[in-house]
Amino acid sequence: MRKNFLWGAATAANQVEGGFDEGGKGLSCADMLSNGTKEHPRQITPQTTEESLYYPNRIASDFYHHYEEDIALMAEMGLKCYRMSIAWTRIFPTGEETEPNEEGLAFYDRVFDLLKKNGIEPMVTISHYEMPIYLVNHYNGWASRKVIDLFLNYCKVLFERFHTKVTYWMTFNEINCGTLALGNYMSLGIVNAGTRSFTQQVDDKQLRYQALHHQMVASAKAVQLAHTIDPSLQVGCMIAMMPTYPLTCHPKDLLKCQKQWQEINYYCTDVMVRGAYGAYADKMWKEMDVQLEILPEDQQDLMLGRVDYIAISYYQTNCVSHEDDHSMIGGNLLAGVANPYLKASEWGWQIDPDGLRYTLKELYDRYQLPIMIVENGLGAFDKLETDGSVHDPYRIDYLRQHIQAMLAAIEDGADVMGYTPWSAIDIVSASTGEMAKRYGFIYVDSDDYGNGSFMRYRKDSFYWYKTVIASNGREC
Repeated sequence: MRKNFLWGAATAANQVEGGFDEGGKGLSCADMLSNGTKEHPRQITPQTTEESLYYPNRIASDFYHHYEEDIALMAEMGLKCYRMSIAWTRIFPTGEETEPNEEGLAFYDRVFDLLKKNGIEPMVTISHYEMPIYLVNHYNGWASRKVIDLFLNYCKVLFERFHTKVTYWMTFNEINCGTLALGNYMSLGIVNAGTRSFTQQVDDKQLRYQALHHQMVASAKAVQLAHTIDPSLQVGCMIAMMPTYPLTCHPKDLLKCQKQWQEINYYCTDVMVRGAYGAYADKMWKEMDVQLEILPEDQQDLMLGRVDYIAISYYQTNCVSHEDDHSMIGGNLLAGVANPYLKASEWGWQIDPDGLRYTLKELYDRYQLPIMIVENGLGAFDKLETDGSVHDPYRIDYLRQHIQAMLAAIEDGADVMGYTPWSAIDIVSASTGEMAKRYGFIYVDSDDYGNGSFMRYRKDSFYWYKTVIASNGREC
């Protein structure tokens, strides 16, 4: 294990900050997404607020007003790293301004300074599922190539303002979400005619994959920009790992599994790490009837803007089968065939620590770049007791198993930089908009409709993880 291993925890601005109409902040796509449940999908309302709906990301966990208290708790837990994001609309309210919002920049100055004072290294995602709604409504998000320059203007401001305070950056959260129809709105800012349900979006693969290409070009140009402004900056890609196994040893199951790894787990990573699309991409595009506009300068930028490290989210695994008569089970972004050897969480996500070990080894063998696990956690119903305690042994068990799997992968030879579980504090769920689906080490007294004191309470997992960090993983 690295001597400077980054033990930490993670959140995202749109899921934790709140303060949606304070400090000059503009509306983001997350601010226009209603709450929901696993049975009732979130609703997409990009052009109007509907009184009958509740928009949970607007209040979230109210980190905007509680950041001093929250960072003090992170320091008490012993975090060495805090993976967070910056809200694009707090810096450029519509995304088209020529000058940034100073109030927004000053807020993050205060956050970074306080983190540094407490010995916590910030690791910043530049865009984490919160594109300015103005760009959604006027450009259909990343479907327009014009958004590349607007994003780079945003990046330039961040790198110039914060390069002495932030070393580690990621361009886009779970960028390969754009390989799925679900990623249209959340990841790419695309709203096709007729779209309303978050989980059943109207999809145009040609438009979606072109938008994803624009996003990867923007990422590559941002990497180049960061290295020009300050060569010491480290910029990574962030990939949602959605590992799958063949359900049986039937060769067709194996081939289908291999294809899914290429099209979902490797499609973006190959471009951002190697600088070019994989050999499988041409056939993939042909099968989907997609014809990308790839300019010669795009190819050059992708090659010159290769990332310095790979960041991943990892929650669960699924199986694939060439047959259609199998029961399906949910997961982070992608459903799959149920694995008979695994148990699942309350939200139907299968728990598979060995899959993390396998994934880390596969990624490192393929790319030979350092890997950062920036999301890994268990969403569950937590109960706040009358004495202020929260007993979450299920979360401790989940994280313990995954940390042990990570340590085993490191012994196997994988270069892992650090581990920031999801999440540092309870946040609004991206998939369902619930607060009840809790992930944090710190409990936030708020319900699914923003009712509560917003007081913070340490869970049992808070104290457990403090011991894990202090022992450098030996006591878990």
